[in-house]
Amino acid sequence: MQFYFIRHGQSTNNRLYAQAGSRQERSPDPELTEVGQQQAHYVADFLYRDDGVSVEEDAYDPQNVHRFGITHLYTSLMVRAVATGAVIARALGLPLLGWKDLHETGGMFLEDAETGDLIGQPGETRAYFTAHYPDLVLPESVTENGWWNRSFEPYEERPARAQRVLQDLMGRHGGTDHRVAVVSHGGFFNHLLMAILNMPEEGAPWFLINNTAITRVDFNAEGTTVVYVNRADFLPRTLLT
Repeated sequence: MQFYFIRHGQSTNNRLYAQAGSRQERSPDPELTEVGQQQAHYVADFLYRDDGVSVEEDAYDPQNVHRFGITHLYTSLMVRAVATGAVIARALGLPLLGWKDLHETGGMFLEDAETGDLIGQPGETRAYFTAHYPDLVLPESVTENGWWNRSFEPYEERPARAQRVLQDLMGRHGGTDHRVAVVSHGGFFNHLLMAILNMPEEGAPWFLINNTAITRVDFNAEGTTVVYVNRADFLPRTLLT
């Protein structure tokens, strides 16, 4: 299996932090900015490219010079990820599969301005996704009460969620020649990478990844290979965020 982790395009929260260095007035579920929308189209076009070389000749292509050949596409249910994934899905002609556990660290929350408490939010509803992203395949557990609808996710729950995603990923696609892409988030990426590398979280370095950057990890009989991390060479300099 080839595994591709794609961070979502720039969100309004990303832009707010870049401009003001503050998370005050952040949205619990931000939309993509215009820059984020452009990034989504660039990464979709990059993933779509195919130079026509036969699959046999493409047997080992660590830099995806010939093609990506994505076979399965999953997304977090946060709007910035779904919006990015929807552009990719249309370009690749693939169904976009919602996966709740791919959400950003903390989940859906707002900070109380007076107390500093982090208050969980419901998240978007099935009706919202059906209206705005009709091609998104939703888990049955997504209802009109919102897909999150729980308290803030504490730090200690995040490594276990990363392990759960890795186990689910291997259960669905391990031992196959599938090429699986997920659209997710920068914070969760760090937990998932630690799970993939079987490294302890304590004292681990932080991996900073750009919006719509791609990380590739290959799983095969010989073991696990991190092929590249934070690949964003397909973006023009003006769209690097």
